[in-house]
Amino acid sequence: MNVRSGIVILLFFPLLKAAELKQETVKAWEAYIQAAHSRLVERLRAGRPFFWIDEAPDRSRQLRAGEILVSAMGEHNPKKVPSGLIHDWIGAAFIPNAKLDEVFAVVRNYDRYKEFYRPTVIDSKPIHQAYKEDKFSILVMNKALFLKTALDSEYESSYFQIDDKRWYSVGHTTRVQEIEHYGQPGEVKLPAGEGSGYIWRVYNISKFEERDSGVYVEVEVIALSRDIPASLRWLVNPIVRRVSKASLATSLGQTQDAVRLTGELALSGATQASRMTLPKVN
Repeated sequence: MNVRSGIVILLFFPLLKAAELKQETVKAWEAYIQAAHSRLVERLRAGRPFFWIDEAPDRSRQLRAGEILVSAMGEHNPKKVPSGLIHDWIGAAFIPNAKLDEVFAVVRNYDRYKEFYRPTVIDSKPIHQAYKEDKFSILVMNKALFLKTALDSEYESSYFQIDDKRWYSVGHTTRVQEIEHYGQPGEVKLPAGEGSGYIWRVYNISKFEERDSGVYVEVEVIALSRDIPASLRWLVNPIVRRVSKASLATSLGQTQDAVRLTGELALSGATQASRMTLPKVN
């Protein structure tokens, strides 16, 4: 779920001329991610709130009432860096009557992402999975403005257990390639770092806690994209923020639905199996 929400479709980018990822942009991105990791380490220390939602008492109550909360991180979002933009959003949801293993059965089930996160995700598959280390690929579609562009990406995610009730994961893209004219005769996969530049990198931090008869899920998604020309920023930036916020909220909602659905199917299957078991006759 964390990476799905990282695929933020920036609607106007396909209309701009092609962009190339520059080293100065990568350097600024790496510095930003290092700062984000430092904040994570600080938050994990004893006595600090584990969740962003715990910083305000009303947030947990809103989540338990069924709301999904999403907020921009920092005053300037997207943040301007040399030849690029960094988008940083955090969101949270509560899944009532769920267990941690039921949530992980969804967010680590990469074969079924195309079911859980449709229609954005059109294909997905695991590359390698271990107890706490995952590698997987994902293909997402951007049909904005009638232009069929897809992103073919690979990710690595690491999971860390704090105690019996709390986990967190850190994930990032290892490859992002744009596919122009996806599904058409002129389809072509561009080299990494080339193309419209609406996604160059994704980094995410996800947290999970089982409490209050359910599971809280919180995701911070950080994405790197091309810059927007100054003449268009006044128009495009508000749309980018709105689409980014909606994308993360939708992904969290789809995760809720997937956990509920898989739980209901498992319960239904167990009930059916028990009914099919014949009593012993003495």
